[in-house]
Amino acid sequence: MPCKGCIVREIDYEVSFENCKQTALFESIEDHLKRAHMLMNQEDQTFHVKEQGIKELYDFCVDHAVEMDTIQFRLDQTDWRPLSEVLHVVEMQWIDQVIQDEQLTSHYQPIVTPDLEIYAYELLARFYHKDGRVIYPNEIFSAAKERGRLYALDRVCRLTAVRHAKHITQKAFINFIPTSIYSPEFCLRSTINLANELEIDPYRLIFEVVESEKVEDMDHLKTILEYYHSKGFEYALDDVGEGYNTAEVLSFLRPNYMKLDIKYVQGVATDPDKQLIAGQFLEKALAVDAIPLAEGIEAVEDFEWLKAKGYQLFQGYLFGKPSAVPQTEIFI
Repeated sequence: MPCKGCIVREIDYEVSFENCKQTALFESIEDHLKRAHMLMNQEDQTFHVKEQGIKELYDFCVDHAVEMDTIQFRLDQTDWRPLSEVLHVVEMQWIDQVIQDEQLTSHYQPIVTPDLEIYAYELLARFYHKDGRVIYPNEIFSAAKERGRLYALDRVCRLTAVRHAKHITQKAFINFIPTSIYSPEFCLRSTINLANELEIDPYRLIFEVVESEKVEDMDHLKTILEYYHSKGFEYALDDVGEGYNTAEVLSFLRPNYMKLDIKYVQGVATDPDKQLIAGQFLEKALAVDAIPLAEGIEAVEDFEWLKAKGYQLFQGYLFGKPSAVPQTEIFI
């Protein structure tokens, strides 16, 4: 049974009139929503309404030329925002269908050894509208944040990736957003159960922390990673130079893999500053017994430099782009 945040439920909008000086306006809107049977509950200067109710409230304010910046709304205890922004949230309703109908698949990008053997694949989510049009990751994750759907989106991406891992014999890197997991035992249960159901050896699954969501609570992240480890899975840290830049943090988290970010990889063969960072990264990885992986490689000379330096795994367009069918051979 998935947790509440992982299920796409109808959104509960909380609307505050605390900063609105028009007392009569509050009463008029309350009466209007009651007549339309769209008012869930009301206390003090606050309403709770569902999606249709918030649209009705917005239209009422437009029709009556109300100053909407004096009225605020929020979703699930998030920050208050002016009502003038609420239509943007409503317009993102399409993401609910994408998640509910699982309109996504996973593509495979090879991760190779210095000898160009395929060691693993990173499983990358690809999203589609009902008519087949592609939805780009930045678009869908932005919509998920707007509508409070990151929990549900992260879950469906993880489960889809686990299903696709069944079709390969190598290891699979699977991204996850740590801030979307409030309780590992509860939020990750469906992921663990699916892997067991498909008889996938836990050792083949490597869960990769997505750095696009800044991790502020390292203790919480440690709890998640320890849970994965207790179930036999490995884990990787992405963009280590950005979010986990101290030896103390890395020693605390003890990752199995560490990824050097693309901005330090591309051009490293001829850039002394990038070479310095790549060298320091390598030392950090080896100090905590993590396997160093360079991602975003497009040039042979960068691959050769990193290989000579001592990097053990490599990923990038030089070896293969993400594809619907796993690539089986590497040619450069």
